[in-house]
Amino acid sequence: MRQHPPAQWGRRSAPPIAFASAAAVLLAACSSGGGADGGDKGGPPAIVVQPDAGSAKVPLGRKVTVHARGGSLISVEVGSPGPGRILGTWSEDRSVWTSTTPLAPGATYTVKAHGKTDGGSALDKTASFTTEAPKNAFVGEYHPDKGTTVGIAMPVSITFNKPIRDKAAVERKLHVTASPTVQGAWSWMKDRNGNDRIDYRPVNYWPPGTRVTLRMDLAGVNAGNGLYGTQDRVVDFRIGDAVTSTVNVTTKTMTVTRNGRTLRTLKVSSGKKGYETWNGTMVVLGKVPTIRMNSSTVRIFGPEAYDLGAVKWDVQLTQSGTYVHAAPWNKGKFGVVNGSHGCIGMSTEDAQWFYGRVDLGDPVTVVHSVDTVAANNGYGDWNIPWATWKRGSALN
Repeated sequence: MRQHPPAQWGRRSAPPIAFASAAAVLLAACSSGGGADGGDKGGPPAIVVQPDAGSAKVPLGRKVTVHARGGSLISVEVGSPGPGRILGTWSEDRSVWTSTTPLAPGATYTVKAHGKTDGGSALDKTASFTTEAPKNAFVGEYHPDKGTTVGIAMPVSITFNKPIRDKAAVERKLHVTASPTVQGAWSWMKDRNGNDRIDYRPVNYWPPGTRVTLRMDLAGVNAGNGLYGTQDRVVDFRIGDAVTSTVNVTTKTMTVTRNGRTLRTLKVSSGKKGYETWNGTMVVLGKVPTIRMNSSTVRIFGPEAYDLGAVKWDVQLTQSGTYVHAAPWNKGKFGVVNGSHGCIGMSTEDAQWFYGRVDLGDPVTVVHSVDTVAANNGYGDWNIPWATWKRGSALN
């Protein structure tokens, strides 16, 4: 049974990121001539901010500038309740601060600047402005979820709801850190619905116990053709025990290990000729205790059609519908004959045992079969050679 409707995964939304500030910098006195976004033409000492409170809705491509006229800047802080911190750079003479972080759409920013006049008197300025609402925005649905514990084969995966033209601009704002440190890389692909998707995986499986953090700094990022990101996310998750399963379609067995120790070797029945189980490494996507399996969902009709009703102890491996599950109707075939339509069947007792030992992100590797599972059919990332995987990055 190569394909059945997968369990529904929820889209993720995240709370706003708190107001943040640029580092305070001590600057030499600047001249009274020149610079703050072309709006400073002389006058009494003051801090000039552009755009200012009188501005209309600010275009997303606009930069924030802060200039101390007739004095020097000491610190600049720029923040918003929603999109995250704004960073910036200083001019060569340290007289003007200019933002480098893209402005997020539909956000209100507050600028707080502190300085002093050439005579030593204090200069202070607080200003706010609001950016244009997004006319065309994108978001990414990410996995795994915050606070979860997942298996050693779980990649970080983000699927976008709009086509991403400037993939490099988006990828630059995605960061994965791990403790202990691992070598890893992003790689782009199309998901099974044709949406742009990017996954991050290490060279080898995550070490058990690793702490992983995903940062998505996408608010204000232009993905091309005026398509802007709106998300800032920090997602922490943990890697659990090393639970691995290997299915040998020749011997018709599945060997399950935890942290290198064999737990059990189970008798199974995999896909028969013409409906062979995918070869290669698949990753547990989820599990449900009961699901209906009907061949019409995978366009199998005629003599091979089936309607199995409620099937017990179902562990999903691919989006196309490969499961490990109880198959009592195949009693007598386990360990003897491969007789399924692509799923991995076993006795009800063994299926319940397996169901209780695996979870999201655990690898299941099939050997001696045919047609290696695609990277985008669930998480087939591990079937891509590392050198090829790295070439999938937009930053190469």
